[in-house]
Amino acid sequence: MKIINGEIPSHKVYEDDMTYAILDIHPLNPGHVLVIPKRQTPFIWDLPTEDYQALMATVQKIGFQLKKKLASPYVGLQVVGVDVPHAHVHVIPFAEAHELRKEPSTQDPNHEQLAAMAEKIRF
Repeated sequence: MKIINGEIPSHKVYEDDMTYAILDIHPLNPGHVLVIPKRQTPFIWDLPTEDYQALMATVQKIGFQLKKKLASPYVGLQVVGVDVPHAHVHVIPFAEAHELRKEPSTQDPNHEQLAAMAEKIRF
C-alpha cells in the first residue's frame, strides 16, 4: 500500500479505481510491469471476484500496451506471491522463453531509465 499511497516512489504506467501498475525496479527485461490491486490482499487467489477480474483486465491492457509500444513478440505473466504480502502480477515483455526464467537484476535501480520507460509505455 505504501507505493499506491505515494509513500514509496514508483514509476507508474497505469491507474484506475481498482488497480495500479508500475515498473518493476528489478526487471527481468525492460518494460517489466507489476499490476497491483488497490485492495490489499496477500494472495491473488484470496481477492474478491470483482477485484480479481479488475486486476486481470488491467493485466490484459498492460500486455497489449507492451506489445504495441515495445514491439515485443511476446508478453508473459508471473504470479509469485512470496516477495511481498500484497497480491500482484508480473507482466514481462520477452523474445525468448529463457528470459522468463532468469534472475531479476540485483543492481540499484536506474531511475532515469525507468522514468524514460514509464513515459514510453504509460497510458
